[in-house]
Amino acid sequence: MTSWLLAQARRRGLVPRISDTERQALTAGTVWLDGAFFAGRPGFRRLLAEPWPELAPAERAFLDGPVEEVCALVDEWEVQQTRRLPEAVWELLRERRFFGLGIPEEHGGLGFSALAASAIFGKLATRSPTLSAVVLIPNSVGPGELLLHYGTQEQQQTLLPRLARGDEIPCFALTESQAGSDAAALSSRGEVYPGEDGTPWLRLDFDKRYITLAPVATLVGLAFRLRDPEELLGKGPEPGITCALVPAATPGVRIGRFHDPLGIPFPNGPLSGRDVRVPASAIIGGPRRAGDGWRMLMEALSGGRGISLPAQSAAGAKHVARVAGAYAAVRHQFGTPIGRIEGVEARLARIAALTYLMEATRVLVCGGIDRGARPAVVSAVAKLATTELAREVVSDGMDVMAGAAICRGPRNLMAQAWTGLPIGVTVEGANILTRTLIVFGQGMVRSHPHVLPALAAVERGDATGLRRALFGFTGHLLGNGVRAAVAGLTRGWSAGSPVSGPTARYFRRLGWAAARFAFWADVAFLALGSRLKNRGRLSGRFADLLTWQLLAFATLRRWEAEGRRAADLPLVAWAVEHALHRIQEAFEGILANLPLPGLSWLLRGPGLAWARLNPMGRPPGDHLDPPAASVVLLPGEARERLVAGTFVPAGEEETLARLECAFRLAAEAAPLLASVREASRAGTLPRERPEALVDAALEAGVLAAAEAALVRQALAAQEEVIQVDDFSRQEYLGEASAATGGGLAAAASQDPVAS
Repeated sequence: MTSWLLAQARRRGLVPRISDTERQALTAGTVWLDGAFFAGRPGFRRLLAEPWPELAPAERAFLDGPVEEVCALVDEWEVQQTRRLPEAVWELLRERRFFGLGIPEEHGGLGFSALAASAIFGKLATRSPTLSAVVLIPNSVGPGELLLHYGTQEQQQTLLPRLARGDEIPCFALTESQAGSDAAALSSRGEVYPGEDGTPWLRLDFDKRYITLAPVATLVGLAFRLRDPEELLGKGPEPGITCALVPAATPGVRIGRFHDPLGIPFPNGPLSGRDVRVPASAIIGGPRRAGDGWRMLMEALSGGRGISLPAQSAAGAKHVARVAGAYAAVRHQFGTPIGRIEGVEARLARIAALTYLMEATRVLVCGGIDRGARPAVVSAVAKLATTELAREVVSDGMDVMAGAAICRGPRNLMAQAWTGLPIGVTVEGANILTRTLIVFGQGMVRSHPHVLPALAAVERGDATGLRRALFGFTGHLLGNGVRAAVAGLTRGWSAGSPVSGPTARYFRRLGWAAARFAFWADVAFLALGSRLKNRGRLSGRFADLLTWQLLAFATLRRWEAEGRRAADLPLVAWAVEHALHRIQEAFEGILANLPLPGLSWLLRGPGLAWARLNPMGRPPGDHLDPPAASVVLLPGEARERLVAGTFVPAGEEETLARLECAFRLAAEAAPLLASVREASRAGTLPRERPEALVDAALEAGVLAAAEAALVRQALAAQEEVIQVDDFSRQEYLGEASAATGGGLAAAASQDPVAS
């Protein structure tokens, strides 16, 4: 019986075949929230008891001090034109240890948390994407982090202080022309040979591309496939993928050329090497770590994806919420702020609510990482979701601001965010493959309580272990099926809630969703077995289910952790209603497309009809738009909480500073203009636009002198901030005189309000 069970599992492909690189990816990192949802019983009460992360005083002081200081040094329009950061910025980054955020203090770094690093990356990004990228890469997956976790003591003592001080500018070279998302297909080669000094050396040949900081790097982290024909390292003739550190000045290294990623001028380029020779001690972790490179990278990525790109995406959304909300309050059409026109108001509501959700996700995931988790699946979800939602938020912001968002120039606060969006979607695992291969494909094996034990049992030939895992799997499927059915009949009430009040129903719906997700994931696994790995459309829908459950929970968790502020409830309600609607859409897609032999008709007919008659969620109602949009349309604590952590420059010459000033003045002047409008309707004043009646209102006593002055100041500020840039023919064509610097950069320097 036991032999038959093993034979059937192998023959029917119930357990997928997994390569060595896939196995290392699956075992890298830790299971966290993903395991709770795959179990079908999230245990919200326990999850809510986990501490909500906060910045340490030193971290907050760094954000309020050096980060503000370096942001103030950067003129983003000038960076776009000159395609480089000023040397003064590089000097300050080195002086203030920006390149050693996570390096411990004993090695010369700052020893900051993942939450702090994330906040720093985000704030820098709201000033300049180039500035953020330059700081992010040395502090993200690359030489510094790999050395910190895997380096030898000598490597750490020698290189970590140099990296923290910025004496070495690192890059990490992984991607190749034939090895992108399939990074295991590396063609870069290294071979071990005996050196003249009697120790093993490496002979390297490589061609890499898309490597951020490569054109300015002095130290290259390199991933390659290592051969050791003489077995000098004692790891066999084919140790496998290995990571080593190669000084950029090493003979044979060709470096310094640039790619141009959508015109965003952060240093990025190819690098290659022919017959590059370094001692085997250059391997990160020393020769004993030969062949461990893939595991090292997967373990680093398991947490790293949850820090850097979610930081930039969430901060970018905050910037859009700040800018688009203020602009929509200041800009008037048809006698009213455009933010109160229903179509625009709906976009602002979505911007505000998704911004709240993205920040909740960022903080939640960073908190888990700082508590020691290396959540591979959750980090992939965070990267995928926040970069995709950033596309929606920035697109909405562009629509709200219309012409003011598309005319490039020093006044434009949106164009760089729009231009750079595809970069975040592409890097650290392209989103298409992250969604269709990693989130659910890796999660089903890694995060499910019974699949990985079954896989291990089949590989060991352990029929007893396989039988135990299959019994557990069967109980898991049936238990979640019953819970999902009962929760569906009670519309989530049977799932319970750990809280009372306005969000209790959302917790009940999420409990219902979790049981349903776990049940149908098990059904799909039984129906398709190893073929599920190749069903990207179906896997992507399951990934959507997991993603939106995690995002909804993060939103609810934030609201609870921050004291259940009533002013934030419209954002929570809009965001969670949207998440539940996306969950409903994903379930409908699964029922319509899941190939279940002999039963597909049942799913696509009665099953789909019942799901639509008894939906888990619908799109946010129209009644949620005005209060959610008001958060960004009105000055106040709710707005400041939502957009906290972005850079707001000082100085009247700064576009964003002028917009913020006009926004506050518009709010102060609004009741005064309303009184003028009322007087016009009553016949006390002529039938004109209120803006044209200020003098008449002053003479008629409708406005006092100070009030009239305030209204005039607000109208002047409004007129100023809605202007867009224009250039002379010579400036536009780059024909301005060399004496002024030439082109559009010269135009910026000559315009006192466009610097």
